[in-house]
Amino acid sequence: MTDALTTELLELAREAARRAGELLRDGRPADLAVAATKSSPVDVVTEMDIAAEKLITDLIAARRPEDGVLGEEGASTEGTSGIRWVIDPLDGTVNYLYGLPTWAVSIAAEQDGETVVAVVAAPMRGETFHAVRGRGAWGTGAWAGQRKLACRPAAPLDQALISTGFSYVTEVRAHQADVAHRLIPLVRDIRRGGSAAIELCDVAAGRLDGFYERGLNAWDFAAGDLIARESGAVTGGRPGERPSRELTIAATPDVFQPLQGLLDDFGAWHD
Repeated sequence: MTDALTTELLELAREAARRAGELLRDGRPADLAVAATKSSPVDVVTEMDIAAEKLITDLIAARRPEDGVLGEEGASTEGTSGIRWVIDPLDGTVNYLYGLPTWAVSIAAEQDGETVVAVVAAPMRGETFHAVRGRGAWGTGAWAGQRKLACRPAAPLDQALISTGFSYVTEVRAHQADVAHRLIPLVRDIRRGGSAAIELCDVAAGRLDGFYERGLNAWDFAAGDLIARESGAVTGGRPGERPSRELTIAATPDVFQPLQGLLDDFGAWHD
């Protein structure tokens, strides 16, 4: 990939994330309601998810009409350029619906199936994270200006702060709760933020030692996975596998392998 193409993709992703974030932050109606549900009655979509995805996809189509798109709210085009955009217009919809600040816009650009550019904007935290494959990860906003991201220094698993998430399907959630119950005595503590994109970026920013979740889709982790890896974290799924719906893990190098082993032993990848 040429420097010119990388710059173009990064700037487009940053502009799209910024504009969608502003729409979501400033345009949230006081009477915001559920527009549809997905995997269960509590897995919701709002009118703002749909509006944000349209804003992003319209901008991409205007600037790069030959690119493919995969969006959480239904946008799907094949494209002919070898570039595909993977978009979560509002990661953390339930948080957004309830007025909680932990939600984000997540945009990744893939070339031939590999993520090459990633942007995650968290407007209510005043932060944006971005990464280019092979060139590091960066954060702006809450810090003074911009800084290069680095995951936390080495620490044993029993001193690790780990974050996770839960499915909206009752039976899956019950199993995930059992896995967390078995894991929590073995780590410093467990957190649950409600936005996989932000939690992956928090691993990159050194705010967490690790994150794992069962049931994530590509749009949930594509951008955050690259940002975490470019910070020095290790990402994957089950042993020998990449992040997937079965299991997504990101952690510092010392924490990753023991955490992955425990999650595999506990059957964290089961429905």
